[in-house]
Amino acid sequence: QVQLVESGGGLVQAGGSLRLSCAASGFTFSRYTMGWFRRAPGREREFVAIIWRSGRTSYGADSVKGRFTISRDNAKNTVYLQMNSLKPEDTAVYYCAADAGGGGVTGSNYDYWGQGTQVTVSS
Repeated sequence: QVQLVESGGGLVQAGGSLRLSCAASGFTFSRYTMGWFRRAPGREREFVAIIWRSGRTSYGADSVKGRFTISRDNAKNTVYLQMNSLKPEDTAVYYCAADAGGGGVTGSNYDYWGQGTQVTVSS
């Protein structure tokens, strides 16, 4: 059974930090590209960050770059999203996703998705 379980979300004041975790099981984690996406109320799903099998990373919106860091621990089958200097506009449900291929920024080619974790940033 393939499973992606996000955790670490919650309520935080603007300027604060959170670290999201996504625990994977049921597949060979090290062979998969992992991505983070988010969806805010009234907004379309947005690409946040990606980490390839090599450990190479890339980020989405300019507002995310420099504040968020994606990482993975293959021994723990876990991908992380460290979020610093959080802003109210970061409020969203954050999802992790896994892809046996190269992933991408649209989310259309990902094989597995988690249920999401809520991040709320107060002003």
